[in-house]
Amino acid sequence: FEHFVEVTGQVEADLDVNVSPESAGVIEAIRISEGQQVRAGQVLGKLNTDALERSLEELNIQLEMAQTNFKRQENLWNQNIGSEMQYLESRTNMESLAKKVESLKAQIRMSEIKSPVNGVIDILFQKEGEMGSPQIPFAKVLNTDRIRVYADVSETYIGKINQGDTVNITFPALDLRMSVPITRIGSTIDPNNRTFRVRIDIRNQGNRIKPNLMSIVQFRDYEAKDAIVVPTILIKEDFRGKYTYIVENDQGNFFAKKVHVKTGITQNNRTEVTDGLGAGMKIISAGYNQVSDGTQVQL
Repeated sequence: FEHFVEVTGQVEADLDVNVSPESAGVIEAIRISEGQQVRAGQVLGKLNTDALERSLEELNIQLEMAQTNFKRQENLWNQNIGSEMQYLESRTNMESLAKKVESLKAQIRMSEIKSPVNGVIDILFQKEGEMGSPQIPFAKVLNTDRIRVYADVSETYIGKINQGDTVNITFPALDLRMSVPITRIGSTIDPNNRTFRVRIDIRNQGNRIKPNLMSIVQFRDYEAKDAIVVPTILIKEDFRGKYTYIVENDQGNFFAKKVHVKTGITQNNRTEVTDGLGAGMKIISAGYNQVSDGTQVQL
């Protein structure tokens, strides 16, 4: 006999990323569309870099002149002509310009908006001509090959649920049911609702399960290998406690006998009886509301 606790689960994608540009600028080109599969490192869009490229051309000209000047100063210095300060200034100027060129090239590379993960473009937030920036999401990249189901469970069950325990997860909209192990149990209790969080990782074959899909998680908190279980409706209660009616055989005549019982857990309209009933006893299930202790019955 098993007893299960049911809670609502929250489905999240393992990889759900809002992609933003690394720098600010006008969006010049969008190279993807919603629903398109993308791979990690793929360029999704590009910011306008006209001003940066013009600055790079100017710096390249200055760097070329600085390199020429340095070579001339180096030759003179090797011939012991000129001052050391002129030589050092020419080298410093050349190295400084070279670093500026590399910095501008890096800024131009940052104008490309790239996907950090493999996945599908779920939402495209911006359009060409709009201003992109690191603070504004450009697109949402979603990978649902693996998903996570989170469930908040009452602290009452914290000693009955363990990492690795198998749980049943049902997705009513998909008519899908699966049994999977608990991946992680939270380390804290939420002070607002007195629950702890449980995480279950699932491999999402066919990507049928979508983020935020309704799910029901069943945790087993009780199990009895050998149990006497009866329909809950057959258990009644009086001033002495709970009871049910069994059939007693008296020299071939059958009578209803009132038997007080001790009950355990109830699950799906079935109740475990821990004391008062034994194997082989016949319980009155038809007409149980029409008998009392000693009523003659027919089988």
